Amino acid sequence: MRTELWAAKVTAGLDPAQIRPFLSELAVDGGPEARLTLVAIAAVNAGRPLSPPDAPGLPDMPAPAGDATTGAGVEVYAEAARGLAGTLAGWVRRMGRVTCEGAWYGKADPYGEQVLAVLSFRYDNGKEPHLLVVGIDQPQGGLAVDALVEEVKFLDDLGLEGAESGTVAGRILDAFELGDRIMGAEVADTLASVRPLAITRAQGVPGLVRGASDDILARFRDLPEMQGAGEAFEKLAEFVGDRPRWWSPQRVSAFLTSWLPREAILSEAAIAAMPEVVRAWSRFSGDHPAVLRRIDEDAPRLPALMADDSLAGLGKRIAQNRL
Repeated sequence: MRTELWAAKVTAGLDPAQIRPFLSELAVDGGPEARLTLVAIAAVNAGRPLSPPDAPGLPDMPAPAGDATTGAGVEVYAEAARGLAGTLAGWVRRMGRVTCEGAWYGKADPYGEQVLAVLSFRYDNGKEPHLLVVGIDQPQGGLAVDALVEEVKFLDDLGLEGAESGTVAGRILDAFELGDRIMGAEVADTLASVRPLAITRAQGVPGLVRGASDDILARFRDLPEMQGAGEAFEKLAEFVGDRPRWWSPQRVSAFLTSWLPREAILSEAAIAAMPEVVRAWSRFSGDHPAVLRRIDEDAPRLPALMADDSLAGLGKRIAQNRL
């Protein structure tokens, strides 16, 4: 495992123009250390392109130039290491040959501004169990902002839920792909050095599911028994979208005082029910006092805000004119 992490870090430190000369230099050297480096780098850069043409909901865009997860990059690394593993110690051939044994997913912080996607692996000789932990930022749209490889005991204090491994692996790949598409996103310094290994590990998980929605909305069963509650919750679900675990005081305010007046057309019953629906969802989402206080502060203003047509967005205005 240490060798693979080291190889991923080496890869991250190479500029695109340096990759082929670096591999050529190692090939010319031909010594044991050089051959081990070539094999290790190939093992952690075996990932396929992140944007396959048939990926549902993910538009085709090229990966960054020189990215080891593009088809060309994979071939370069694989060709440079061809036939070398058999010339080295037996353990070298086990690099990259792992089995996924479990997956977990959940909040990294009380308000879910980051979620953690975790996969556990073990080498095919049954040794060296380890976790791949990827932090996925919610306010920035769901992009990968940090990644670590840790011992299994790292899970003990996280309080994450067990999940389908193929779904979690897909979310990890979706998060890395989104990060490739956003210029200037703030990410941890450690992300780049783990990225090649993380992508290769995630792509090797059986039953991979890309673009999977979070089922936490479907597990909500505490809708208040009052007129308009169902209509109100439909708008809440529309607002939280594919990031339903992110529920902070700031997001509550954005929903009640900005998004609803701008985007939503609601019956009077739904407007009246909305504060209790939001409270119920907030209790389900952690029951944090700061969130509940924010609802108490902002909810009384909702009827007046919903009645103020000057706050309506273009889409809402067009929809209202059609009624």
